[in-house]
Amino acid sequence: MLYLAYFIIYAFIFIFGAIIGSFLNVCIYRLPIGESIVTGGSHCMTCKEKIKKYDLVPIVSYIILKGKCRSCGAKISPRYAVVEALTGVLYVLTFMYFGIDSCVEAVLVCMLLSCLIIVFFMDLDTRLINMPVVGTIGLLAVIKLVLTLTGAAEFSNPLSLKYTLFGALVISVPFLLIFLFSKGKALGFGDVMLVLAGGAYLGLKAAIIAAFIGLITGSVAGLISKHRSGDSMFAFGPWLSLGIAVAAFFGDYLADLYLIISGLK
Repeated sequence: MLYLAYFIIYAFIFIFGAIIGSFLNVCIYRLPIGESIVTGGSHCMTCKEKIKKYDLVPIVSYIILKGKCRSCGAKISPRYAVVEALTGVLYVLTFMYFGIDSCVEAVLVCMLLSCLIIVFFMDLDTRLINMPVVGTIGLLAVIKLVLTLTGAAEFSNPLSLKYTLFGALVISVPFLLIFLFSKGKALGFGDVMLVLAGGAYLGLKAAIIAAFIGLITGSVAGLISKHRSGDSMFAFGPWLSLGIAVAAFFGDYLADLYLIISGLK
């Protein structure tokens, strides 16, 4: 019975995550073009026909429709289903990692991951990072700090005000200097604000790990992109988002492991 109860709980979390993923798809598409993410029904990108409510079931509708618009038969990007499934899976993994009992931390991390998914795909498409989304990450950092200081919730990596500030500044200041000296050619201001907000949420040690992962994966992605297209310009935000996401789970552990291996701890 216990296993059944957990299965039902995680199934519910996955379904809820997939529904949120559907909303994230709306944000990824509409934010860059200035459309409202609250008003206006979903519509086909080709024929502009409004999508019926029964065709808006996350993942399932895409499978039933075989990836095509019911009205005009135009192909629907598989990314919509991918984002929905990815969000659902990440939500489940988050609650499995932090535990149902630590639901406050799990919820905050799920919200963080949701913001990072928007940043990842939106920057990949447009090379733009939406500031309100980054601001939401900063707000999550403030909420986490307040909950930690007041003892209202326990976290696996509790933060002090000092570590929050250090986490916000240790990477963002060097990034800001690179942005200024390169006049925005090496990286964008959105990247600076992303590591500022993400670092504030993660704290000092995890922020360094996030930046390291982002730099390594971003460098590899940049080299591949340049080899394929010859264009040295590429989106850095997705890889910083990946680094922040990994560090939200394993940042402190990886930092401590490095210190132990290097003999500094």
